[in-house]
Amino acid sequence: MKLVKQLLNFYLNSSIHVALSVYALTYITLLEFGFSYEENVLNFVFYASVTGYNFVKYFGVAKFHHRRLANWLKAIQVFSFFAFILMCYYGLQLSLMTLMCIAGFGVVTFLYAIPFLPKELFLDQQNNLRSIGGLKIYLIGLVWMGVTVCLPIIENEYAVGTDVIITALQRYVYVLVLMLPFEIRDLQYDSLKLSTVPQKIGVKGTKLMGVILLFVFFVLEFFKDETHQIKILVLLMLSILTGVLVLLSSKKQNVYYASFWVEALPILWLILMLLFA
Repeated sequence: MKLVKQLLNFYLNSSIHVALSVYALTYITLLEFGFSYEENVLNFVFYASVTGYNFVKYFGVAKFHHRRLANWLKAIQVFSFFAFILMCYYGLQLSLMTLMCIAGFGVVTFLYAIPFLPKELFLDQQNNLRSIGGLKIYLIGLVWMGVTVCLPIIENEYAVGTDVIITALQRYVYVLVLMLPFEIRDLQYDSLKLSTVPQKIGVKGTKLMGVILLFVFFVLEFFKDETHQIKILVLLMLSILTGVLVLLSSKKQNVYYASFWVEALPILWLILMLLFA
């Protein structure tokens, strides 16, 4: 049982789980627009997510403790190195326009973790984008939307129309909702200067915001030029389940509640899409 827990913790701490969620959302975009299975895009997204998330999470830790890293962190560093190599390999298979788009989101990810502005411009001691009050979830939503919607659209040279714009907006809104249980969980640890959503409007207000955003997420589907009953049913099931998890989230939630169960929702979404396809 101890080994299973260690493997689960490595699976979560090495960002494999969150990378699978990003992979799933990208795959969903391919299915929604009738694209063929894009191995290069999907594999790039997976390995880039592992590399990016581990860079953001462990940059500070590795920078200050590189001589005495714990074994688990060393293992994650080795895993991240190979993920970076594979990211580069699959990235080279993509079109120039896609790579330019990737570069833009890469810069945002880099600035999200690296100090780059004078301290007086920040609300907290860390000089990076995630230290700016209230900006964190909106940046994450923007990057996830760009990677999971814009990348496959650009790679397939698909014309940007109403359905693409609505899908991008839906994805942005849904990722914001997924972030709310994390915001509630971290409420007891976050500095008040960060101005997170629960700090601004409280836990009840945050949950209400999540329900409203999910309603917007679902209703937007009806404004698309092309949709069908099965897809609407899947979105309804997903919205209800996501809403339940948002409403049940708390400051003292189980350690795996947000990092595993909430983060698994995009994977469930993909499974439902494949089952009902």
